[in-house]
Amino acid sequence: MATGEEDETERVRRPSGKKTAKKTVKKTARSASSVGAGHRESESDSEEPRTGREEPRTGRRVSAPRAMRYAADQLKELLGRAPESVSAVQPTEDGWQADVEVLELERVPGTTSVMATYRVMLDKEGELVAYERTRRYTRGQIDRR
Repeated sequence: MATGEEDETERVRRPSGKKTAKKTVKKTARSASSVGAGHRESESDSEEPRTGREEPRTGRRVSAPRAMRYAADQLKELLGRAPESVSAVQPTEDGWQADVEVLELERVPGTTSVMATYRVMLDKEGELVAYERTRRYTRGQIDRR
């Protein structure tokens, strides 16, 4: 490791139930001489903490995979419960609509746990504008078609 760098390792839990992965973040300390020597500090080098989300491009619709992540992350922030999965995502005139499955009440055996489906509306930049619970069901329940 170079002088002025510190290694921070944190565990990242993936929602799919896979093993945790190590995420390594390197921080570089800059001396005042490198900034004074014509080096301009970019946005990525700023000292402000990152939220884990990449900044969306203004005026452009975010991609479907990114909309799925944004829907799950923002719903988790509001409900305080981690989403199990995103079961649907579709573009709308104003952005995206996603259906997110959330564990509402854990029971034993697991097939009797109470699940809920939330419909999440995102704007074109991926920001949550509305959500509603559309369905509650037990984990072991199968939809009739």
